[in-house]
Amino acid sequence: MQLFGSSAMPLFKYRRLHYTRRKHVKALPATGLATSMHDELTRLVESVPQNGNRKAFETEMQSFLSLFTRYLAEKVSKEELDWDKVMAPAENQIVPYDNITSSVDPMSLQKLAVLKVNGGLGTSMGMTGAKSALEVKNGMTFLDLTVKQIEHLNTTHNLDVPLILMTSFNTHEDTLRIIKKYVDQSVNITTFNQSRYPRIVKESLLPCPKTASDENPAWYPPGHGDLYNALVHSGVLDQLLADGKEYLFVSNSDNLGAVVDQRILEHMIYSRAEFLMEVTEKTKADIKGGTLINYDGSTRLLEVAQVPAEHLDDFKSVRKFKIFNTNNLWIDLKALKRVMDRGGMDLDIIVNPKVTEKGETVIQLETAAGAAIKHFKNAHGINVPRSRFLPVKSCSDLLLIKSDIYAIENGELLISPERMFATTPVIQLGDHFKKIQQFQKRFKDIPTIIDLDHLTVTGDVYFGRDVTLRGTVVVIANEGQTIHIPDGCVLENRLLMGNLNVIEL
Repeated sequence: MQLFGSSAMPLFKYRRLHYTRRKHVKALPATGLATSMHDELTRLVESVPQNGNRKAFETEMQSFLSLFTRYLAEKVSKEELDWDKVMAPAENQIVPYDNITSSVDPMSLQKLAVLKVNGGLGTSMGMTGAKSALEVKNGMTFLDLTVKQIEHLNTTHNLDVPLILMTSFNTHEDTLRIIKKYVDQSVNITTFNQSRYPRIVKESLLPCPKTASDENPAWYPPGHGDLYNALVHSGVLDQLLADGKEYLFVSNSDNLGAVVDQRILEHMIYSRAEFLMEVTEKTKADIKGGTLINYDGSTRLLEVAQVPAEHLDDFKSVRKFKIFNTNNLWIDLKALKRVMDRGGMDLDIIVNPKVTEKGETVIQLETAAGAAIKHFKNAHGINVPRSRFLPVKSCSDLLLIKSDIYAIENGELLISPERMFATTPVIQLGDHFKKIQQFQKRFKDIPTIIDLDHLTVTGDVYFGRDVTLRGTVVVIANEGQTIHIPDGCVLENRLLMGNLNVIEL
């Protein structure tokens, strides 16, 4: 079902805006830009019919205006991160997973709700619908696996752990259609839509849309940091509290490693932490991931977009910052209610530049959900095993998930006991495999890779049926060449070139 907030504050009827209360926003250019934005947003609100859910849209635009005026204020003040204050986290700011309690009470799960951030389209993989509808294993989608996990939890312990899906305007209708098939399963599913903010023309700093009904390219979902406002405005937060839920486990829908962990829930209850962030050890693939830092004695999330250019190498180094944020978050709902009732959170703004299909340069003001850590008491990180971070961001990731490396048990992906190593192979597929349609066309079926260490494929390559890859395998088709790996082929520690030369590695 979908829940909507019922009490939108009519803030746009006032000509003077809240940004005038901020002492550091006194520069005339910034004030003028804020006034111009206010006027444009007012026109957007007035373009919604009175019976067309205008109040909800008005509330959304007020939240956007608050974000925009804060962005202007930061531009005027030119406040930058003081890199000398950026320190690696202290020992008490990140707790090793092995150090948390192994004693669990299944009834604690009755206080839990699970939320999946489900707003992505998977455009980088050539998808047009909700990414969570992609089949990833044994004909099952991301959502199928999640529902299977929650259903198993509920039936095993006779519980009612609800599943909540935060969609975007890009995925909402698609998601509502998909979840109809779960109606007979032991999972109560709630959906709500995150905010829809107007893209900003970079040159004028005015909104792209001219009316509220302008087509989707004029709008954007403002990142997963919008979670907290959206929970409040939709009414979902109050409903969860009314249902006796006290804790919320949040993760991205494409992270197949993000399953409910009772040990982490028990640790949260025992330690009275109001917010937990799961972090894990960096690899070369994770150097751009946000990390927890000690900043003036407080625990903060630092994203790569916030790092001054001259300190990027320091940020990416594993010597100082050894962990990164998985975006698996555990939140105390009563504490969240308290924080939001006291005025909400000023999350760090991430400026995301984009170029539209028409060639217009725009910016999107976004926030990260993990940045909320600084607003909660006793908040800290949990250094979890890498297995809890298993996102599918590319077709290379998809090949790994679809392979015999992983088995499914009650919706959870587990490394096959036949795999000799605890680590998974490194897979790098070239641009010819970038889109899902190309990926599906180039594999007659998924190769056997249980004994694979590394696979690199470049160029126009096709795989036959029953192919086996072992050790290190490199396949390179030069420009103008095509390689067809025949049915039943076994490649072990081999380099295969475009002229079909096979070299032992």
